[in-house]
Amino acid sequence: MTDATLHPSDPEPQPILTTADGKPLKAALAASQARARRRAFMLVAPLFVFILVTFIFPIGQMLFQSVYNPAFSDNVPHLQTWFDDNPLGTEPDEAAYEALVMDLRQMREDRTQGSAGTRINYDVSGTRSLFTKTARRAERLAPPYKQAVLEVDDGWDDPNLWRAMRSASSPLTIDFYLSALDMTRDVQGHIVSVEPEQAVYKKLFGRTLMLSLTITVICILLAFPIAHMLATLPLAKSNLLMILVLLPFWTSLLVRTTSWMVLLQSQGVINDLLVWIGIIGDDGRIQMMYNQLGTVIAMTHILLPFMVLPLYSVMRTIPPTYVRAARSLGATSWTAFRRIYLPQTLPGIGAGALLTFILAVGYYITPALVGGADGQLISNLIAFHMQKSLNWSLAAALAAILLAGILLLYWLYDRLVGIDNMKLG
Repeated sequence: MTDATLHPSDPEPQPILTTADGKPLKAALAASQARARRRAFMLVAPLFVFILVTFIFPIGQMLFQSVYNPAFSDNVPHLQTWFDDNPLGTEPDEAAYEALVMDLRQMREDRTQGSAGTRINYDVSGTRSLFTKTARRAERLAPPYKQAVLEVDDGWDDPNLWRAMRSASSPLTIDFYLSALDMTRDVQGHIVSVEPEQAVYKKLFGRTLMLSLTITVICILLAFPIAHMLATLPLAKSNLLMILVLLPFWTSLLVRTTSWMVLLQSQGVINDLLVWIGIIGDDGRIQMMYNQLGTVIAMTHILLPFMVLPLYSVMRTIPPTYVRAARSLGATSWTAFRRIYLPQTLPGIGAGALLTFILAVGYYITPALVGGADGQLISNLIAFHMQKSLNWSLAAALAAILLAGILLLYWLYDRLVGIDNMKLG
């Protein structure tokens, strides 16, 4: 008996199932599933490209910009060589000044002394003019180069300047993150805190978090009764009142902010009304503009709908029979609310609070117009570095730290509440 001979106890071969056109059923199902996946991918491809172009790529570019700045390193090949050959702490010698003169001559020819000096000026103020002045005279400088350079400006003898140039000689750096955290490097390269009068960023981060948290809490307190009323009214009436909640979305943010400026200023509507009623005197008008109070009032009004909508979507699904059953079993109204109703609204509270807080942290227009110096947030300083000082790397570092804080908040929400329980509508 050969190997091909079937033993009586061997199972009989199963017939291969085929489709109507004779193809194996398994292969036909696999091909059908592959076509369905391709069709689904083609449907979401435009959205994926949109997110990639408008969200992921800009964030990635921002993160890269915060640690990469070649404005100085691309223009100092001779100095870079000297820094590589001499360890940190080495006093600049004749060779160092000769390398500096060679690089300044090339900067003068390429007209890049301004950008190189600006890069060092981020760390040591006043150095941009030092670079431009010395570059104009670089062709006339002759050995001994150290003496010639110091005759142009003795500011080149500053050890902190050479420390800053050594640090900037590499395009990759964490110095902008140090600046964003009110830290710097000393002459020896050690990381230290800046002088107290120069520390501004930590204070602004703290103010941003404090004001955003205050606005979020106020929005919860105001939105909860509004959402509860909308959820318990008949559907026709609640839909009609919902228009009032959505009405701010149909009005420009700039218009709403300037309206609050008219209301809150010293000679504005609110102060005039309080004077007319007699609550305050004409010389005791309340200052509600260009301070934190104005920022909180205006941003609370603007962000309130973002808290109402998640709460309403959750409250609408809570059966009213639960509270009635608790009260029929002897619970007081407060106990029924605290132990039955409130826990069921937590997904809406969490979603609304997360959404409101994130929007408040990144708001720019309202604090800029209403807040003044005391009501400015970190977003306003990021805009300043992007538009005025043109220190894009520092602006990117500040934005990256803000993004990291938001991601941490998102992670905490997922751990404590669960992202699957988020209800936005």
